[in-house]
Amino acid sequence: MFSDYQPNRFGPGRSAVISQNGAVATSQPLAAQVGLQVLQDGGNAIDAAIATAAMLNVVEPMSTGIGGDAFMLIYQPENGKILGLNASGRAPYAAELEFFVDQGLSYIPNYHSMYAVTVPGAVDGWATLLEKCGTMTMADVLQPAIFHAENGFPVSPQISASWQASVPLLSHCPDTLKTYLIGGRAPESGEMFKNINLARALRLISEGGSDAFYRGQIAEKIVKFSTENGGLFTMKDFIDHTSDWVEPISVDYRGYDVCEIPPNGQGITALMALNIVSEFDISAMGHNSTESLHCMIESMKLSFSDLYEYITDPTFENVPVDGLLSTEYAKTQSNRINPNQAMSNPSAGNPRLGDDTIYLSVVDKDRNVVSFINSLFHGFGSGLVAGDTGILLQNRGAGFSLDPSHANCIASHKRTMHTIIPGMIARDGMPLVTFGVMGGQMQPQGHLQLVSNLIDFNMDVQSALDAPRFRVMDDGNISLERGISDSISNQLREKKHHIIPPNTFFGGGQAIFVHPEYKTLIAGSDPRRDGCAVGY
Repeated sequence: MFSDYQPNRFGPGRSAVISQNGAVATSQPLAAQVGLQVLQDGGNAIDAAIATAAMLNVVEPMSTGIGGDAFMLIYQPENGKILGLNASGRAPYAAELEFFVDQGLSYIPNYHSMYAVTVPGAVDGWATLLEKCGTMTMADVLQPAIFHAENGFPVSPQISASWQASVPLLSHCPDTLKTYLIGGRAPESGEMFKNINLARALRLISEGGSDAFYRGQIAEKIVKFSTENGGLFTMKDFIDHTSDWVEPISVDYRGYDVCEIPPNGQGITALMALNIVSEFDISAMGHNSTESLHCMIESMKLSFSDLYEYITDPTFENVPVDGLLSTEYAKTQSNRINPNQAMSNPSAGNPRLGDDTIYLSVVDKDRNVVSFINSLFHGFGSGLVAGDTGILLQNRGAGFSLDPSHANCIASHKRTMHTIIPGMIARDGMPLVTFGVMGGQMQPQGHLQLVSNLIDFNMDVQSALDAPRFRVMDDGNISLERGISDSISNQLREKKHHIIPPNTFFGGGQAIFVHPEYKTLIAGSDPRRDGCAVGY
């Protein structure tokens, strides 16, 4: 089960990390070490996950932070069930469609605009999770991040390159420039970088909990910055923020339950695609063959069409989850796939019955399991830092539509459709794999391909992460990573797929397999990122 290890299957790579007592897999080595130390000090997987996420805020600031949102899937043996936590924020109360129409806007700007900023949900999510499921205090789990923000951390080549590419974005807002650039430049590879302002904000939260963020001086400074820059926030937007415990949604994929957070997240997209793919014998087609790639690509196209048509905040619109995930609907959708020709911009079906992100996985000695994702949406979010808070504000609100007929149209106190999705694979109610793949709209595509690699091709978690990927781009073009042969690419072109050369890798994932027989942990970390898996 998920154990077919073939060295160098996809070229030179890394081996899975095998341990007995605990494991952490994430995109930065320093963050993984922090999480592991928490486990070794007696904390559980929940404590370690929050400590790791906080550390990632410091060492990978373009991808995540307390100015963003989070989602979690959690399993605790004493409860015997997988729980979900939606820690995404909402639009300001004043964010009515008429306001934006009166501004002459046809869309919400991505960058340098408070219109794109929704209430950051991450801190409340951390606090809610820690209170219900953790064993440590907020001060305990934030201490390593505070230390490295105050004393500095060494910047990796990949992080430096991403930082340098974002200098124009970071130069626009004076507070951002002062906080995240050094004399107007990005930190070099190997250079130490400090963030004293962020350390101060984290210390306030460590001492005052989530109230320090939502009811104290942090919220006050964000609201003041918003008012000074044309935004709509008031203190009530922050005071009223809550995270929500949710029941995960799942589908049966060849005898395994694949679990995701329900809408407003896009995890349902991965489940819809898996449901469609389950109608085909992917393993018989062969891994990354023309036939299997065609089938998966078409399944993703159909699922994305439904995502954009139906998925939004379910408190505002009826999202037909049961219909979208029904086997009958999957059969109907699968029948739309022509084995010889690609679809061009397929319409949404009728299921009604009668951008940069961090991801981490943690499992502890008691087999508490956490699948955890935290994001600013685009790299460095909105590019805005509110005063001396050191906090980059997300631009998640740019995901709202200003089309009044669209399900995801902006409204007062509404959550937008969300791209970040944690995943789990379970059998008989017991989690076997905690996993996630970062990267905006790549995330459900990464989930589909990772799950198929594990279940259809019995790969170990590291091989499943190493495997070359496809990506359906926003414009419908298809990009294939190096490792998928030119002959396969040409055969897909013959099926009328518009194949474009890749300009980068796709996504970055982490996974931990809880071996049910050997009682060991097998952890993998994507070579596309700086990260690693560690265990003890």
